[in-house]
Amino acid sequence: MGFGALSSDDATPFRISFVCTGNICRSPMAEVVLREQVAHAGLGRFISTSSAGTGDWHVGEQADARTIEALARRGYDGSNHRARQFDPLSFDELDLVVVFDRSQERILKAWAHRNRDRDKVRLILSFDPEQAHLREVPDPYYSDDAMFDTVLGMIERSSQALFRQIAPAIRQGVR
Repeated sequence: MGFGALSSDDATPFRISFVCTGNICRSPMAEVVLREQVAHAGLGRFISTSSAGTGDWHVGEQADARTIEALARRGYDGSNHRARQFDPLSFDELDLVVVFDRSQERILKAWAHRNRDRDKVRLILSFDPEQAHLREVPDPYYSDDAMFDTVLGMIERSSQALFRQIAPAIRQGVR
């Protein structure tokens, strides 16, 4: 997926939402990781990140403690996260909706009422040629700390690949 020159004036940043199942493990990780990459590159005004879940089980809760701990071990702060459920009306406000497994991909594409909105839904590993063959990031929720670290590593690599694809188009649009 090429992004071409992206409009990135102050009024309309490129908006990305990461969506997993409960919005307490994978999607908060990706939101925090990409936000940090964007800030480090000085593009915080031009790229907006958020996250949500397909389900409503954890709405209002912090990220899973193991998520916060895994992020902290790598120097990220996930303590301010509060879970929310994805609102299908958000498609109009988003440029890209990134999911972690095929189940989420099916749900989000079913919630999208237009082809252009379905086209916004992408699996996170699809951005990283070295991990694309895996297709899905496993849900660490029923696993141990080591799996949270593994999942975070997968998300970091994929987020870096996504950022490498978006950043040049954003920079071109800024000029």
